[in-house]
Amino acid sequence: MTTNDENILIAAIKNGDTKAYAQIVDRYKDLVYTLALRMLKHREEAEEVAQDTFIKVFKSLDNFKGDSKFSTWIYRVAYNTCLDTIKKNKKHLNDIAIDEFTFNELDTIDNALDNIIKEEKSALIRNCIDKLPEDSSALLTLFYFEELSLDEISKIINIEANTVKVKLFRARKKLAVILEQYIQPKIA
Repeated sequence: MTTNDENILIAAIKNGDTKAYAQIVDRYKDLVYTLALRMLKHREEAEEVAQDTFIKVFKSLDNFKGDSKFSTWIYRVAYNTCLDTIKKNKKHLNDIAIDEFTFNELDTIDNALDNIIKEEKSALIRNCIDKLPEDSSALLTLFYFEELSLDEISKIINIEANTVKVKLFRARKKLAVILEQYIQPKIA
Protein backbone atom coordinates (compact mmCIF):
# COMPACT_ATOMS: atom_id res chain seq x y z
CA MET A 1 0.00 0.00 0.00
CA THR A 2 1.48 3.32 -1.02
CA THR A 3 1.45 6.49 1.02
CA ASN A 4 -1.10 7.92 -1.38
CA ASP A 5 -3.37 4.89 -0.89
CA GLU A 6 -3.06 5.31 2.88
CA ASN A 7 -3.91 9.01 2.60
CA ILE A 8 -7.04 8.13 0.61
CA LEU A 9 -8.01 5.57 3.27
CA ILE A 10 -7.37 8.06 6.08
CA ALA A 11 -9.57 10.65 4.36
CA ALA A 12 -12.29 8.02 3.87
CA ILE A 13 -12.11 7.02 7.55
CA LYS A 14 -12.44 10.65 8.61
CA ASN A 15 -15.58 10.78 6.47
CA GLY A 16 -17.03 7.78 8.31
CA ASP A 17 -16.12 4.94 5.93
CA THR A 18 -15.88 1.89 8.21
CA LYS A 19 -14.64 -0.33 5.36
CA ALA A 20 -11.59 1.90 4.96
CA TYR A 21 -10.92 1.60 8.70
CA ALA A 22 -11.25 -2.19 8.44
CA GLN A 23 -8.59 -2.16 5.69
CA ILE A 24 -6.18 -0.24 7.95
CA VAL A 25 -6.82 -2.64 10.83
CA ASP A 26 -6.39 -5.65 8.57
CA ARG A 27 -3.12 -4.29 7.18
CA TYR A 28 -1.49 -3.55 10.55
CA LYS A 29 -3.14 -5.93 13.03
CA ASP A 30 -0.41 -8.59 12.88
CA LEU A 31 2.39 -6.04 13.23
CA VAL A 32 0.74 -4.33 16.21
CA TYR A 33 -0.04 -7.65 17.89
CA THR A 34 3.51 -8.93 17.39
CA LEU A 35 5.00 -5.81 18.97
CA ALA A 36 2.55 -6.00 21.88
CA LEU A 37 3.25 -9.70 22.41
CA ARG A 38 7.01 -9.11 22.41
CA MET A 39 6.72 -6.30 24.94
CA LEU A 40 4.04 -7.75 27.22
CA LYS A 41 4.88 -11.46 26.85
CA HIS A 42 1.27 -12.39 27.51
CA ARG A 43 -1.16 -13.27 24.73
CA GLU A 44 -4.37 -11.90 26.28
CA GLU A 45 -2.77 -8.60 27.27
CA ALA A 46 -1.23 -8.29 23.79
CA GLU A 47 -4.67 -8.81 22.23
CA GLU A 48 -6.15 -6.12 24.50
CA VAL A 49 -3.35 -3.69 23.70
CA ALA A 50 -3.78 -4.34 19.98
CA GLN A 51 -7.50 -3.53 20.26
CA ASP A 52 -6.76 -0.44 22.37
CA THR A 53 -4.18 0.66 19.81
CA PHE A 54 -6.67 0.61 16.96
CA ILE A 55 -9.27 2.42 19.06
CA LYS A 56 -6.68 5.11 19.82
CA VAL A 57 -5.67 5.25 16.15
CA PHE A 58 -9.29 5.77 15.15
CA LYS A 59 -9.95 8.42 17.79
CA SER A 60 -6.74 10.35 17.15
CA LEU A 61 -6.55 10.03 13.37
CA ASP A 62 -6.73 13.83 13.15
CA ASN A 63 -3.42 13.96 15.06
CA PHE A 64 -1.61 12.13 12.25
CA LYS A 65 0.26 14.93 10.47
CA GLY A 66 2.02 12.86 7.84
CA ASP A 67 5.49 13.77 9.16
CA SER A 68 6.35 10.08 9.17
CA LYS A 69 4.97 6.97 7.51
CA PHE A 70 1.53 5.95 8.71
CA SER A 71 2.92 2.58 9.81
CA THR A 72 5.49 4.35 11.99
CA TRP A 73 2.74 6.39 13.62
CA ILE A 74 0.69 3.24 14.32
CA TYR A 75 3.77 1.51 15.78
CA ARG A 76 4.33 4.51 18.04
CA VAL A 77 0.73 4.37 19.28
CA ALA A 78 1.13 0.62 19.91
CA TYR A 79 4.49 1.07 21.66
CA ASN A 80 3.11 3.78 23.96
CA THR A 81 0.00 1.71 24.69
CA CYS A 82 2.26 -1.20 25.69
CA LEU A 83 4.27 1.07 27.97
CA ASP A 84 1.04 2.32 29.58
CA THR A 85 -0.04 -1.27 30.21
CA ILE A 86 3.33 -2.19 31.70
CA LYS A 87 3.19 0.82 34.02
CA LYS A 88 -0.42 0.08 34.95
CA ASN A 89 0.29 -3.53 35.81
CA LYS A 90 3.38 -2.69 37.86
CA LYS A 91 4.61 -6.25 37.69
CA HIS A 92 7.51 -8.05 36.10
CA LEU A 93 6.09 -9.31 32.85
CA ASN A 94 9.46 -10.87 31.97
CA ASP A 95 8.65 -13.77 34.26
CA ILE A 96 5.53 -14.78 32.33
CA ALA A 97 6.00 -17.37 29.63
CA ILE A 98 4.21 -16.66 26.38
CA ASP A 99 2.50 -19.14 24.12
CA GLU A 100 4.30 -20.30 21.01
CA PHE A 101 4.04 -17.72 18.24
CA THR A 102 5.33 -18.09 14.70
CA PHE A 103 6.26 -14.94 12.77
CA ASN A 104 6.65 -16.25 9.26
CA GLU A 105 5.28 -19.63 8.41
CA LEU A 106 6.99 -21.22 5.45
CA ASP A 107 4.91 -21.42 2.27
CA THR A 108 6.48 -24.66 1.12
CA ILE A 109 8.39 -27.39 2.87
CA ASP A 110 11.62 -28.01 0.98
CA ASN A 111 13.18 -30.34 3.47
CA ALA A 112 11.52 -31.57 6.66
CA LEU A 113 14.78 -31.85 8.59
CA ASP A 114 15.91 -28.34 7.61
CA ASN A 115 12.56 -26.94 8.68
CA ILE A 116 12.71 -28.69 12.05
CA ILE A 117 16.20 -27.28 12.65
CA LYS A 118 15.08 -23.79 11.62
CA GLU A 119 12.05 -24.01 13.92
CA GLU A 120 14.21 -25.12 16.83
CA LYS A 121 16.63 -22.24 16.22
CA SER A 122 13.77 -19.77 15.89
CA ALA A 123 12.12 -21.04 19.08
CA LEU A 124 15.44 -20.77 20.90
CA ILE A 125 15.91 -17.19 19.72
CA ARG A 126 12.32 -16.23 20.62
CA ASN A 127 12.72 -17.82 24.07
CA CYS A 128 15.95 -15.92 24.59
CA ILE A 129 14.40 -12.64 23.41
CA ASP A 130 11.59 -13.23 25.91
CA LYS A 131 14.16 -13.22 28.71
CA LEU A 132 15.30 -9.70 27.80
CA PRO A 133 13.80 -6.55 29.33
CA GLU A 134 10.75 -5.16 27.48
CA ASP A 135 12.65 -2.35 25.74
CA SER A 136 15.39 -4.67 24.43
CA SER A 137 12.83 -7.23 23.30
CA ALA A 138 10.82 -4.56 21.48
CA LEU A 139 13.89 -3.10 19.75
CA LEU A 140 15.06 -6.49 18.47
CA THR A 141 11.55 -7.31 17.28
CA LEU A 142 11.12 -4.01 15.44
CA PHE A 143 14.56 -4.16 13.83
CA TYR A 144 14.89 -7.83 12.92
CA PHE A 145 11.40 -9.26 12.70
CA GLU A 146 9.53 -6.17 11.45
CA GLU A 147 12.61 -4.94 9.52
CA LEU A 148 12.15 -1.29 10.44
CA SER A 149 14.96 1.20 9.95
CA LEU A 150 16.72 2.95 12.83
CA ASP A 151 14.94 6.19 11.88
CA GLU A 152 11.52 4.51 11.95
CA ILE A 153 12.26 2.93 15.32
CA SER A 154 13.51 6.26 16.69
CA LYS A 155 10.19 7.87 15.76
CA ILE A 156 8.23 5.04 17.35
CA ILE A 157 10.01 5.10 20.71
CA ASN A 158 10.83 8.82 20.62
CA ILE A 159 14.61 8.73 20.93
CA GLU A 160 17.43 9.66 18.55
CA ALA A 161 18.44 7.16 15.85
CA ASN A 162 21.99 7.01 17.25
CA THR A 163 20.59 6.14 20.66
CA VAL A 164 18.48 3.41 19.04
CA LYS A 165 21.66 2.07 17.44
CA VAL A 166 23.42 1.97 20.82
CA LYS A 167 20.42 0.35 22.53
CA LEU A 168 20.17 -2.18 19.71
CA PHE A 169 23.87 -3.01 20.10
CA ARG A 170 23.39 -3.52 23.85
CA ALA A 171 20.28 -5.63 23.29
CA ARG A 172 22.21 -7.86 20.87
CA LYS A 173 25.01 -8.26 23.44
CA LYS A 174 22.47 -9.24 26.11
CA LEU A 175 20.86 -11.67 23.68
CA ALA A 176 24.26 -13.17 22.83
CA VAL A 177 24.96 -13.83 26.52
CA ILE A 178 21.60 -15.53 26.96
CA LEU A 179 22.03 -17.56 23.75
CA GLU A 180 25.49 -18.64 24.84
CA GLN A 181 24.07 -20.01 28.09
CA TYR A 182 21.62 -22.16 26.12
CA ILE A 183 24.03 -23.30 23.42
CA GLN A 184 27.13 -24.18 25.43
CA PRO A 185 26.86 -27.39 27.44
CA LYS A 186 26.88 -27.01 31.18
CA ILE A 187 30.32 -27.77 32.59
CA ALA A 188 30.23 -29.10 36.13
